[in-house]
Amino acid sequence: MSLTAGVVAVQGDVSEHGDAIRRAAANHGRDAEVVEIRKSGIVPECDVLLLPGGESTAISRLLSRQGIDDEIEQHVAEEKPVLATCAGLIVSSRDARDERVETLDLVDATVDRNAFGRQTDSFEAPLDVAGLSEPFPAVFIRAPLIAEVGPDVEVLASWEERPVAIRDGPVVGTSFHPELTNDSRIHDLAFFTEAEA
Repeated sequence: MSLTAGVVAVQGDVSEHGDAIRRAAANHGRDAEVVEIRKSGIVPECDVLLLPGGESTAISRLLSRQGIDDEIEQHVAEEKPVLATCAGLIVSSRDARDERVETLDLVDATVDRNAFGRQTDSFEAPLDVAGLSEPFPAVFIRAPLIAEVGPDVEVLASWEERPVAIRDGPVVGTSFHPELTNDSRIHDLAFFTEAEA
């Protein structure tokens, strides 16, 4: 059975996310057709969505300008899954603590942009993630900090006692970049009922 996976392709690791969702689907005996989203009209045809990193202010403006933002909100309202990573998490949050970012309010969380530092402060860390039996090799690049979460938000992983992966309904958000590894277990958690732990 084929899965249509839409990758919002205005910025970020588009091809890497495409590769990761194909691997995750294959782990579950499924094929994934990856489509890149740069304009409205594509999101409604997608089973799952990926919101990659990039520059959050630019991403939010482009989503609004192209009319993609309303379609993403409807996708979530229909309980279809989304994986939002790094800047994608910022855009998906309730509050980015930055008036330049037009957030989608998909996850009940407040996020601080670049809280872990600049590009030179990027790092990798083995992360204990709820639902995974072995640590995940998380790659943090100018990572946002999840400062606050609502009462119904599940914290999936923390680093130095700060949340870095959360789930709110059908949306999984990460401060790190799971697509930059060959490990597809975060994509499994986001899109399939049983992760390949």
